[in-house]
Amino acid sequence: MDFAKLKRMLYYWIHQIVNILLRLTWHLLHVTIHLFYFAINIANALESLLISKGLLRRYKSLHISKLQYLAIVIESEDCRTSNVIELLQWLADLGVKHVCLYDKEGILKKSKDFILEKFDGATLFQENDVLLDQPLMTLEFASFSDGKEAVAKAANVLFMKYLKSGSTSSYQGEQIFTESQMGEALKTVGGNGPEPDLLLVYGPARCHLGFPAWRIRYTEIQHMGPLKSMKYGSLIKAIYKFTMVQQNYGK
Repeated sequence: MDFAKLKRMLYYWIHQIVNILLRLTWHLLHVTIHLFYFAINIANALESLLISKGLLRRYKSLHISKLQYLAIVIESEDCRTSNVIELLQWLADLGVKHVCLYDKEGILKKSKDFILEKFDGATLFQENDVLLDQPLMTLEFASFSDGKEAVAKAANVLFMKYLKSGSTSSYQGEQIFTESQMGEALKTVGGNGPEPDLLLVYGPARCHLGFPAWRIRYTEIQHMGPLKSMKYGSLIKAIYKFTMVQQNYGK
């Protein structure tokens, strides 16, 4: 047999064997990762069940007083009022008094009258309300448009102040709007509500989904998974983890 032909055949079979081994390795790795996350999900579900049944002692006592204001961020496509009302009932049972419900498209805001009617035990939060213990839970409804509108109005307030200060002065180019000035402007236009102590995200994305950034400077953020898969035990665990965190605020 021709030596060159034999060499080509040898290279061909080596290439095929390497491809098969690489594919097997990839599939094995893929299956291993899936099994790993499956095991984690099973463990989390089991832990959530044990917590909800009160079988894990450390979760029995929550320092709920540390949670003055809670924000719930929900993926708009996952906004089901029945789930939201059930979630609010869980929070009320735990003693949470002030909650902000946020979704990017404003679906919850459009349904606020229905939610307030169905969830017997809540009132609408007003911006000037003080975060004090009270018999009824207060609810704030927010969406992405609120943040955009607030920033636009605040920018207009700062611009008008800038013009009144003397727009033709020689040092106008050196004037810079600071964070504190923006904060004061947001308060003026009504876009600077309470800063949540804890923000729980229900949805596939591990982000705050456009929740006003100036309101979460010191907020703890936890991802909870899809709203349709919410679990009472997972909610208790998230609040427990927050109450155990030592928060250090910079000067």
